[in-house]
Amino acid sequence: MNIQLTKVHGSGNTFYLYEAVYDEQFDFVNITKQLCHPTNDGGADGLLLVLPSSVADAKMRVINADGSEASMCGNGLRCVARYVCEKFNVNEAVIETMHACLKVKREDAIFEQLPTYSVEISPISFELASLPMKVEDKQQLRHEVIPAFSDEIPFTAISVPNPHLIGIVDKKYIDNTSHQQQLAAYLNSENEYCPDGVNVSYVQPLSADEIFVRTYERGVGFTNACGTAMTASALIASIEGYVSSSKVTVYNPGGFVQCEVSNNEGSWELALIGNATIIGEYVFELQEEKIELVHIQPSEEQIQYEKCKVFVKDKIESFL
Repeated sequence: MNIQLTKVHGSGNTFYLYEAVYDEQFDFVNITKQLCHPTNDGGADGLLLVLPSSVADAKMRVINADGSEASMCGNGLRCVARYVCEKFNVNEAVIETMHACLKVKREDAIFEQLPTYSVEISPISFELASLPMKVEDKQQLRHEVIPAFSDEIPFTAISVPNPHLIGIVDKKYIDNTSHQQQLAAYLNSENEYCPDGVNVSYVQPLSADEIFVRTYERGVGFTNACGTAMTASALIASIEGYVSSSKVTVYNPGGFVQCEVSNNEGSWELALIGNATIIGEYVFELQEEKIELVHIQPSEEQIQYEKCKVFVKDKIESFL
């Protein structure tokens, strides 16, 4: 049988999107591993499933390239937000995720005419148990140097709800990825600190309202962008005084987003704003346990996004 999927991306974080009738309609773990393999039209970072929900307008599941399931994905949620809003012809919706029902809405474009959406990022916790993560007898890890990780990088652990380890770094750690690669690979293998692995981001402050973020994503590896990582990084940069604006522009290897950070009577509220771009419509033949590409109908939206990438490249080079 043939099935149609849409290939999408937020900030270069690429997914296939499929509206399923129910959770076990197909062997989605096996399908995802095949869809995301680099030999399959360049692969992807995961599969976004849009499902019926009894408590929201739709439910989102995120299956990573390695078959593991993420509790949330900010870049993926923007793409699901666009799909749901266009399906129901609305500007706002509520999407059920693993741990929370999150508000999403259509926004004015942040670059030329790219379709842009904002999504709520929640819940937020600094408790190490929420990641989970074990560091000595600490309850929290807040902008602190841990010699086992680095002798000079201050790290913060946070769940949003995906687990993140955020390091504020100098330019040399952005230029050379080896330290981040080594630490992230260790923390996502068998280790004494993160039994379930963790997303590791290195953040370089650029100005009072701009930062650069590179993320090693659990279940994926180095990725063009990770939405929850970018939002968590903007929050940490704000809390620690590296940025002073409530709206932070976050550049990444795949593009850029804007993150709104606000404190409502001691409670942090986060929103991620960025593109939700359709790369193309894909038809696959699904036969037993194998999926094969049959047809691609490219979208012209990606041409415009390439202009955005050039803009970001020039912007980053002006800083770095």
